[in-house]
Amino acid sequence: MVEADGRVDKLALIGVGLIGSSIARAAKRGGLAGHIAGVTRSARSRDVCRELGIVDSAHLDPRRAVRDADLVIFCSHLSSYEPLARKIAPTLKPGAIVSDVGSVKACVAEYIGSHLPEGVHLVPGHPVSGTENSGPAAGFAELFDNRWCILTPGPEADPAAVEKVSAFWRAIGSRVEIMEPHHHDLVLAVTSHLPHLIAYNIVGTAADLESVTKGEVIKYSAGGFRDFTRIAASDPEFWRDVFLINREAVLEMLGRFTEDLIALQRLIRWGDGEQLYDQFRRNRDIRRRIIAAGQETAAPDFGRRAQAAARAGQAAPAQGKRRRPAR
Repeated sequence: MVEADGRVDKLALIGVGLIGSSIARAAKRGGLAGHIAGVTRSARSRDVCRELGIVDSAHLDPRRAVRDADLVIFCSHLSSYEPLARKIAPTLKPGAIVSDVGSVKACVAEYIGSHLPEGVHLVPGHPVSGTENSGPAAGFAELFDNRWCILTPGPEADPAAVEKVSAFWRAIGSRVEIMEPHHHDLVLAVTSHLPHLIAYNIVGTAADLESVTKGEVIKYSAGGFRDFTRIAASDPEFWRDVFLINREAVLEMLGRFTEDLIALQRLIRWGDGEQLYDQFRRNRDIRRRIIAAGQETAAPDFGRRAQAAARAGQAAPAQGKRRRPAR
């Protein structure tokens, strides 16, 4: 069962990529699960999970992994939710809690919830954390530390189940927020989905310029472009699903962005330096507020060097502090 402090007898993770393997590592760090079962899409990924000791058992068949599980978390791509939910539904034990980590939430009740048997509870979730890397080896226990996890239970959700999932995320280091699913999708369309769409587009534009060779784009990449390429290095299958499933919110935000971009274009064309300065100053203040809220670091490399050092179990150059290595 899932205890009030977030501990579970058996945790099943459907998908052991960046997020799934990080959940497993964080749960092991905190001693939160008696047994962690992981589901992988390939035998190679299963072997990596076993070699690295990420999970206690690794399976290709999700039905074997979820058998007797108290908490099942979908950590796979959104397009896989429905076929997987149909497959595991008959195997889920009464009282089990099913959650997920998807970046779009309004779809989860239909994709997963509609297939769950009576007595199994659905509590959708979204840890707002990640990197551009993927695969079992990319995960690390510190990924969720002091980051938000948004839960989006429907009105029919069991309050006790919601609190148990909240306790689990808090136990692995997250701060928990409850949000209505459609509102979540609108918020994330602004803060996550649109930036990724822009990143994919600007990297493609730069690479396709006839007057600039791809070699020059790579050789002379400045910091701003490098940050765009980092975002654009994210899992293309994951983001394809996000944009298609959350299309209404993404298109609405893309329309707003286009209008604002055209307004900025006019200021540049008209040589309106005063308005440009005022707008840039206001936007710079947003960055400072994000840092002040603890959602980012003021380090010039946005803390990625420190994160990489933590994953490798080394001292970060700017921190001078050794963090626990991921195992």
